[in-house]
Order: sequence, then structure tokens, then C-alpha cells
Amino acid sequence: MMNPQPVRVLAVTGGKGGVGKTNIAVNLGVALSEAGRRVVLLDADLGLANIDVVLGLHPKYDLSHVLRGERDLEEVIVEGPSGLRVVPGASGIQAMAELSTAEHAGIIHAFSELGGDLDTLIVDTAAGISDTVISFSRAAQEILVVVCDEPASITDAYALMKLLNRDYGVERFRILTNMTRGPQEGQELFSKLFRVTDRYLDVMLVHAGSIPYDDALRKAVKSQRPVVNAAPRSRAAQAFKALARKVDNWPLPNGANGQLQFFVERLIQFTGQEMG
Repeated sequence: MMNPQPVRVLAVTGGKGGVGKTNIAVNLGVALSEAGRRVVLLDADLGLANIDVVLGLHPKYDLSHVLRGERDLEEVIVEGPSGLRVVPGASGIQAMAELSTAEHAGIIHAFSELGGDLDTLIVDTAAGISDTVISFSRAAQEILVVVCDEPASITDAYALMKLLNRDYGVERFRILTNMTRGPQEGQELFSKLFRVTDRYLDVMLVHAGSIPYDDALRKAVKSQRPVVNAAPRSRAAQAFKALARKVDNWPLPNGANGQLQFFVERLIQFTGQEMG
């Protein structure tokens, strides 16, 4: 059998709520789709799923129907803007810990079926550092940590990285500075985080870029549209397009690590460890 093509799996996380994580996942997904990538966005907030709300979508089914074996993954996916495909999260359901071995196998199969039809999977994790957030982050190949210029954001991002590094050996994080007020602020914010991690953790931080504070983004959110579509010439939209170009140039995983099946198997293994 031929090896399936590599799929880039990117977890968007941040520790603290309110840092703009979901908007980043959505707009990055749309920007990559517009650049010709086949992107699936997974709403992995199993408690307060909201990507469908952000995009004004009205899904009939969600991830819980796949978990219960009632629907295939393809039936659950809804078409978003610019060809972005969305797997709606399941609000208020228990994490995957309670699934049987057969259900685990079913989910692995469901995602593996998608493998030939996408090259980028973006996982929008929940806020905080719950077991589910840790499991999704560990299973992904790239972890994009979103921070903004608030003490709580820096503290929570550090706590998340410390946990993933010390307990699970994760060594590399890409940092996205959000809602910056000028070109320098993003770099200063990254440097602030870098100084703390460099002193106390054995990790490599890479600055993935900055998304500026932009009123166009606030207006786009109110109209339930990605700013990349609603105001393509805005500073925020241009920053998302630049981020998409960067992401597209990150090294692709190879071997088993690059298969979507490997991601889901790791996810289920890690979730079982967390909950067991």
C-alpha cells in the first residue's frame, strides 16, 4: 500500500479564555483554504463548542453523533466559507474517556477515511488546561499558543507549556501574539514569554507572528463572518494571510507521524491515560 499523503495537524490553544483563539483558528483555516489547501477545522471544545456560532452555521449533527456511531464523519461535516470544512463540536458531552474499544476503532476509521481528502487539520481546543486540551495538544504535530498582552494570558500560556513540557516531553511551541497595538508589541510580548520559559523550561519557542487589534475583526465577528472574507484588505485579514503562508511552509511530518490515523490513535491513547 502507498503511504497516505502527510496531513499537518495543528492545535490552536492558549490556556486562558478570551484571547481570540477560536477567531484565529477560523480565520487561519479560511486563509489556508483560499490559498488552495484542503482544510478541516475540528471544534474540540467538548464543553462549549462555538465555531458554528462564530461562522453562523446551523449543523444538524455534531461530533457526539460520530462518537455514538449514529453518523459518519462525512455526514457531520458542514461547509464553511471559502471551502473550509468544519466538524462541529459537541457541547456538553463527556470526553472520549467513556468510549468502548469498538467506538475508539470507529473514530480512528472515521478520521482515517478523511485522510485522502485533506492536507491540514486545525484543532480548536477549549480554554484552560483540562485533560482534553492536553490530549489534543499532545496528539498534534504543531502547537500554536495564542497570547495577548494581559498578565493572565502570559501566566496561563506558561502554565500550559510547563505542563506539556515537564509531564509529557513536548519541546516546541509556536507562539502567536494577538490583538497587538503595533509592530513592536508582538515582539515584546513574545520576548517576555521567551525570557520566562528560557529560564525555567527546556523548550524551544518560535514566534509565529502577530495579529493586530483591528476594528474590522470586531465587526466581522458581529456579522458572524471571518474577517478574511468580510474585510480582506484589513490589517487583521492581511496578518491572517501572512500567518497562513508561514504555516504552509512549516516542515511537513513524515512517516506514521504524518498520517491522520496516527493523530487519532495518539489522541485516544492519551485521553485514556488522562482519564484512566
